[in-house]
Amino acid sequence: MQKSLKIILTSAVMLIFVLPASAQLFRTEEVEIKTSAQCPMCKEAIEEHLTFERGVRHALLDMETKKVTVRYSPGRTNPDRLRKAITTLGYDADEMEGDSEAYANLPACCKKPDDPDHVAH
Repeated sequence: MQKSLKIILTSAVMLIFVLPASAQLFRTEEVEIKTSAQCPMCKEAIEEHLTFERGVRHALLDMETKKVTVRYSPGRTNPDRLRKAITTLGYDADEMEGDSEAYANLPACCKKPDDPDHVAH
């Protein structure tokens, strides 16, 4: 009888604590982030980089609006981390400026139009 009670209590504890935590991992949210992307190479780089970020389920950059829509698990990442991931590539993300060293190493077509090194594709 005592063994059955332990099993029941253990199961109850798991239902109370473990299931809500695991449900958080499967829930997703979306965020739109304005980028400084300029060309298809930018699109590919940003989308690919974001899909390897922890918690990201999907990333799609619209070149007309230059906004990337990211579907992510809020239990594993957040919009600020996603913005930071974009800036490490050298691209701006909303109000966050891209990393200057990474930006300097971008191909000329990926540079901002007001940059003297920018070359249109």
